[in-house]
Formats: sequence, structure tokens, C-alpha cells
Amino acid sequence: MAIIEPIEGKYIYITIQGIEYRIYCEQSGSGIPLICQHSAGSNVLEWRHMLIDPEITSKYHVIAADLPFHGRSIPPEGISWWKQEYKLTKSFFMDFQVELSRALGLQRPVYIGTANGGFLALNLALNHPDDFRAVIGVEAAENAGPATMDIFYHPQISNDFKRGTAMGFSAPANPEKYRRAISWVAMLSAPPVTKGDMNYYFIEHDMTGKCPQIDTTKCAVYLLTGEYDPTSTVEDTKELAKKIKGSKFYEMKGMSHSGMAENPELFKKYLMPILNEIANQTKTV
Repeated sequence: MAIIEPIEGKYIYITIQGIEYRIYCEQSGSGIPLICQHSAGSNVLEWRHMLIDPEITSKYHVIAADLPFHGRSIPPEGISWWKQEYKLTKSFFMDFQVELSRALGLQRPVYIGTANGGFLALNLALNHPDDFRAVIGVEAAENAGPATMDIFYHPQISNDFKRGTAMGFSAPANPEKYRRAISWVAMLSAPPVTKGDMNYYFIEHDMTGKCPQIDTTKCAVYLLTGEYDPTSTVEDTKELAKKIKGSKFYEMKGMSHSGMAENPELFKKYLMPILNEIANQTKTV
């Protein structure tokens, strides 16, 4: 008998900064809305385990969408996008989350993002506290340090570089089947997209001096960082948490850069207490 996963996939048309986009979105479960943002150069496949986890979907309406130019969200047909270099900007990245939420009729969803998306959690908490009840930043930091974008799109560097980078960013003791899947998903990215996403990661994301302005009484902030992540280290995130009054930080032992995909069972052990806490607080509001 065939196994059919309880995921609903559909295309949603949303307008962001005056341009209409056809967005691919997957959803499952019911309850508190939970928007899941994939990392740079990736797609909704990073969240496939959460989308079918009955413990999570019994309490949460889990939503994962491909950013424009990623996965099955092809470039917009209303503009000549090929005449300009693709670059992900902070304003577009934030607007995407807000417009997706509005298009789906969500009421102050919870946001979780990893890497690029983890950085964005901080921007949303600062700039859109009325639109999100809580944010969970996975592998978040104030800034990414010196830019190294060109290595992600160069005629002398093959697409296998993305696979090797993804493997290198995963913790060595985690299941190889998941680590290999991460590397495969990384290679699915269109050639210029990963580099374009790094515009936000390395250039536009800089929360230096802004973190104390985040009001966690309006939008709760949770931070998760894997002990092996070479990009946003545990020390980086600890220092970040100190600057956000009321935020909560958890080190994920045995994890690295893409916890929800490289070891979903272990990642869930760190995530569920946070989701339960948010759910319990929602009941008391």
C-alpha cells in the first residue's frame, strides 16, 4: 500500500514591492501558524521532516514556501528579471514573510528560519513585532563577518562545490542519509541564486547596535545554534542573546548548520520545548 504524506502543496500569487510572484508553498497540520524559512540557495525540502511530524502538526499549522527564484518558485513573469543580477535584499526578505502571512490569512504566526532565515528572525522581531508572536532563529548572529560571495557562482567552480560545502557544514556524527540529502538539495539551486542570497547574508544583515531595541514582550525571541556550526558559532549566539533582553538561547549538542534536515530527530528534542512554551503562552493570552 502506498504511503501518502499529509502535505498539501499549492501555488500562491503574492505581490511584493509592486511585483507579482507565483510562490510554491507546502502546508500541513492545524493550530498555531508556523512559517518555516529555508536557508540560502535551498528550498522547502529542508523542512520536510517537520511537515510530516504528527506531534508538531497536531499543535501547529506548518508552512514552508520557496522564495522567488528558489525551488518551484520561478522568477516573476511580469519583469525582465534576466537583465539584472539576482540579489536578495533585507527589505524584500522581510516583506516576503509578511505578505505570505497575509495571503494565507494567518494571525501573528510564529516564524522559524535557519542560516539566512535565522538571521532574518532578528530583523522581523525588530521591525515587525506586531506581525509575529515569536521568532526562532536557528544559527543566528549579529552579522556574518567578511563577505565571501564569489565562490558560490564562478565559471571555474563546479556545482559540486555546493554539495561539498553542505556536507562540510553538517555534523560528522549525524546520519549520512540526511547529510547526503542536504548536499543534494544544495545542488538543486540555480547557479546565481546562492551567491545572490549571500547579498543579504554578508552585506545587508547587520544588527550591530540594534539588538537591544528588540522588545521580547511583543515578539518572543528564541535562538538555537549547533555546537559544530562554523558560520554562526555557539559563542556568537551567546553574545547575541545577551544583547536581546528576554531572549532564550539553547546550544544544540551534536548539531551543526542545518539541524532540522541533518538530524531531524535530535533537532526536534531542542525545538519541541520551545514550541510547547509558545503554545502554552498562547493559551493564556
